[in-house]
Amino acid sequence: MPRFILWLLAGSITIALTTLAFFPATWLGAIVEKQSAGRLTLGDAQGSMWRGSAFIGGAANGNEPVTALLPGRFSWRISPMIIFGQVNAELQNPSALSQAIHVTGSWSQWQVSPAEILIGAERLSSLGAPLNTIQPSGQMRLSWQPLQLARQNGAIEMNGIVNLEMNGIASRLSPVKPLGSYNLAMDWNGQHAQLLLKTIKGAMVLNGSGTLSNGRLQFSGSAQAAIGQEEKLANFLNLLGQRRQQDGHEVIALEFR
Repeated sequence: MPRFILWLLAGSITIALTTLAFFPATWLGAIVEKQSAGRLTLGDAQGSMWRGSAFIGGAANGNEPVTALLPGRFSWRISPMIIFGQVNAELQNPSALSQAIHVTGSWSQWQVSPAEILIGAERLSSLGAPLNTIQPSGQMRLSWQPLQLARQNGAIEMNGIVNLEMNGIASRLSPVKPLGSYNLAMDWNGQHAQLLLKTIKGAMVLNGSGTLSNGRLQFSGSAQAAIGQEEKLANFLNLLGQRRQQDGHEVIALEFR
């Protein structure tokens, strides 16, 4: 009987390790969908959970096909040592990333190496309203310095600064193209981020500040036409919000509560 139990235990361990070794890459798709509340998914996932590739897609709802949100395919390598609590992973995509992203740490804490992601603004339309109505275009660059992430009470906390540059942004609803270039700085502390939006240059001036806390956005800002662009942008600005007086000038209020 003891020998039978040992053989049974050995067989169970072998089956478990074999199953882990061949976990399909599609299993990661379910994780991505859950963490992004269904906004993101992995398309055409190939390989295994430990070494595979896929494109990152977004869909407005489950009835629409998955479309690529970022250019190129992401390939990943995850060390099997994660089973024992040691995280060591690498993410590559020469078409979208300035360099490979390295993630190290444990089950509960991770360090993410600095990198930049290039995003075509037109790809954001696949995320649904209101972006599919505005249909933005232009080039965006999301960058960060080393980030510290941790899991606390079932939620992910992050510490570090993330910066979003938006260059040559335009909309199919506006006769003025491009509208301008902008910068959004996000200073993360746990599940909270301080936001600061500034205009670099352009016909439409955007400014504001706010917070992102536990997934809830609170933002107060304004949009207005640069000098000489008031008539051309009047109709488009009316679509963005209500007019108000600010420092003696008429602006569009950008309020999210």
